[in-house]
Amino acid sequence: MSEHPTAALDDVVHQRHRLGILTIADEAGKVEFGYLKSTLGLTAGNLSRHIAVLEEAGLLVVEKGYEGKRPRTWVSITAAGRTALAEEMSALRALLDRHGKRG
Repeated sequence: MSEHPTAALDDVVHQRHRLGILTIADEAGKVEFGYLKSTLGLTAGNLSRHIAVLEEAGLLVVEKGYEGKRPRTWVSITAAGRTALAEEMSALRALLDRHGKRG
């Protein structure tokens, strides 16, 4: 018997806010911290912690700078992040396919 699709889910990526961060960063290429905060409905502290986990895993790159005189933080997905996101989506598809066959 083959391994259950849930075995392929990555705990770092699968957490819903981190999955949201990765998908938004993948769609946008580069995304501003404030946009992530408001879109995902997170506090700055919670978002910072999720970004730190993803950055430590090599899935995101964080860039700090200024837009005019205002400090800004931007997040970009790495090649490893794109791979991890694709693998997560594949595992979720396999899980959905398996679940759909029950009916």
